[in-house]
Amino acid sequence: MTKNVLVIGLGLIGGSIALALQKSPQTKIFGYDALPQTRELAKALKVVHEIVEHPAEVAEEMDFIIFGTPVSATLKWMEQLKDWVLKKDVIITDTGSTKALIMKKAEELKGMGITFIGGHPMAGSHKSGVTAAKPYLFENAYYMLTPFEDERIEELERLEDLLKYTIGKLVKVDAVEHDHMTAVVSHFPHIVAASLVHQLQLENAQLPMTRSLAAGGFRDITRIASSNPILWRDITVQNRGELIDQLEQWMAEMNRVKSLLLDGSEEMIEQYFAVAKEVRDALPTSSGALFVPYDLYVDVPDYPGVISEVTGYLAEDQISITNIRIVETREDVFGILVISFSSAEDREQAAKCIARRANFDTYIS
Repeated sequence: MTKNVLVIGLGLIGGSIALALQKSPQTKIFGYDALPQTRELAKALKVVHEIVEHPAEVAEEMDFIIFGTPVSATLKWMEQLKDWVLKKDVIITDTGSTKALIMKKAEELKGMGITFIGGHPMAGSHKSGVTAAKPYLFENAYYMLTPFEDERIEELERLEDLLKYTIGKLVKVDAVEHDHMTAVVSHFPHIVAASLVHQLQLENAQLPMTRSLAAGGFRDITRIASSNPILWRDITVQNRGELIDQLEQWMAEMNRVKSLLLDGSEEMIEQYFAVAKEVRDALPTSSGALFVPYDLYVDVPDYPGVISEVTGYLAEDQISITNIRIVETREDVFGILVISFSSAEDREQAAKCIARRANFDTYIS
C-alpha cells in the first residue's frame, strides 16, 4: 500500500528530506512551498513526485506531513492544521532548530487526537534553497526526535521507519534538553562568532591592517557568522532563555581567563590550553549540530602552477570539490591551501590521492 507524504517548505532541508524519502518503497512524495517559483523548481528538479497548490485540500490523503519550514512559520501552520481534515492515523513532524515552543504548540494538537512528533535533522550546507537540496544531506548526521513522553511506540516506530531513508542517526530526546544541548553546541557558538567579528570591526577602525590579517584561523572560527541573519535572529529569539544562561556561564569563564592573565603562572596558563586541546581533540569527527564543511589542509610549496597541480590530481580521480582558497596568514595554520568537499568520504579519498602523487602534507583541522 502506497504511503503518501506531504512536505511543506521545499528549501534546503525540506527539499533534501523529500529527495531522501523517495528511496522509501511504495512512497509518494507531495510538496508545497509558499513561493510559486520554488514550487516550479521543485517540480522541474523532481524533488517531489507531485506539487500541490493547497495543502489543506490534500491533507486527508496524507499518512505523514512534514514541515520543512522555520519554527515561526511552522507554529502558524500548526494552528491552521486544527481546521484541516486529516487521516485518523496521520503523523505530523517538523524540522525546526528549536523544539520547546513547537512541542508546547503540539500539546494543542495532541488534545485533538493528532499525533505530532518533533524532529530536527542536524545538518546544513553553505548553500540554501531547493536547488541546494541533496538526498544525502543527512547521512551520518544526528536526526533528533522529540516525542511526547507518553507517545505510543507504534507511532514513533512508523516515523522512524520512514525517516531511516535519510540515513541520519535517529535519536530520541526531551524537547527542553534538546534546546539546552543545541544552545551549547550550535546556537551560542554563533553568538560568539558574531561577537568576534564585531570586535574585529571595532579594532579595524583603529588599525585598518587588522582586517587584512584576519585570515586562516580567524576565518575558520568565525565561519558560522556568515550564516543567514534572519534564520539566526529567529533561533536566538526562540531559545532566548537557554542563551542567556550560556552567556552568564561564558562571562564567568572569561572572568576566570582574566584572572589567569592577571595572577596565573605560566604553568596554569599552559594547563588551561592543554585541557582545552585534550577535550577538543576527543570530539567526534562525525556530523554534529554545526554545519562544518569537509576541509582538507594541504601544505604546498610556493611555485607557479602548484594549485592546478593539486586540483589536477583530484580531477584525475574524479573527486569533486566545493570550494578552494589560499590562506595567506600562516601563523598556527597547518597549510596554505584549503580544499572543501561535500562529504568526509570525498575528503578522505582526496588526501589519499594527493599522498600517492606528491610529497605534500595534508591535515584535517
